Amino acid sequence: MTLEIAIPKGRNGVGVVIKEENNNSNNNNSSRIRNAYVTFLCGDGDYVKGVIGLAKGLRKVKAAFPLVVAVLPDVPVEHRRVLVEQGCLLRDIEPVSIPLITTGTGKETPFIRPYFALNYSKLRLWEFVEYNKMIYMDADIQVFENIDHLFDLPSGFFYGVVDCLCEMHGQPCPQKLRWPHELGREPPFYFNGGMFIFEPSLNTYNDLLRTLEVTTPTAFAEQDFLNMFFRDILKPIPPIYNLLVAMLWRHPQWVEMDKAKVVHYCVAGSKPWKYTGKEENMDRSDIKMLVKKWWDIYSDESLDFYISNDGHINNNVSDGVGVAERHSKLGKKTISGAEPLVQYISASSAA
Repeated sequence: MTLEIAIPKGRNGVGVVIKEENNNSNNNNSSRIRNAYVTFLCGDGDYVKGVIGLAKGLRKVKAAFPLVVAVLPDVPVEHRRVLVEQGCLLRDIEPVSIPLITTGTGKETPFIRPYFALNYSKLRLWEFVEYNKMIYMDADIQVFENIDHLFDLPSGFFYGVVDCLCEMHGQPCPQKLRWPHELGREPPFYFNGGMFIFEPSLNTYNDLLRTLEVTTPTAFAEQDFLNMFFRDILKPIPPIYNLLVAMLWRHPQWVEMDKAKVVHYCVAGSKPWKYTGKEENMDRSDIKMLVKKWWDIYSDESLDFYISNDGHINNNVSDGVGVAERHSKLGKKTISGAEPLVQYISASSAA
């Protein structure tokens, strides 16, 4: 069975049709081998739980491609070890420095949140040229249905989901982000930087860094920058591939909850691993349901990545024994057995 999804035309008059086929996700078609999912991690905070949840979510939906984690130098060894144990492929990257704005009081950045400055490090992903295509997802995203078919979208374009559903319906709302005039011509639509599909390329990577050097940083950091840089090849994909939880109360009339394949817990109080329900809008029944769905995956030990003593890889075991207990039983052999599977390469530190 093939399902065709027509995407409404953006301001450039161009739509996209996605064909979703019920293929066996474990097929060994060589043309599909060099694809991967990728996320980004920095610091020693609790976002590592989000990456673990994402890895297990991809395993649950039987994704055919690995999860690569781009890690900054400040990610501690313990967090790296846990990610390796969950089958992630680690790539060391260096931070990308950004130009600062000089004001009367010194140098400062214009970002809505100061830590947005670190997000420019996502530009290093274009160095991962061992992959043909990659689907980037923030660590506060969960995948609830297989999305491998997105790798089959036509090459030569940059794909993303609108940041606010109002843009698809020609009814701008007060929450829609204003396009920074400093970045020139507005893109056909403004995509959310938490999920996008791209093609690694050293030429593109070098162009990104050169452009960054002469571009004024703006409030939403790399999200604004990528919208500007790729505006001529930007194509929309349906919101079911990046359902921002804020849409549940901003535009409930346009949310297709029952069809959502990817959910983005983008609002601060919605991060499942530190959810309390006390923040604004967090006591909603739909938010509670989505948080529970995330925890069901994160807590499911049958979704843990596992390498047995004989080196056999179990991507979806069901013996009820978690990673920590397995490692205590199997000892060093489990860790050493994982090493050949870990792609752990330092990216260049130019910029």
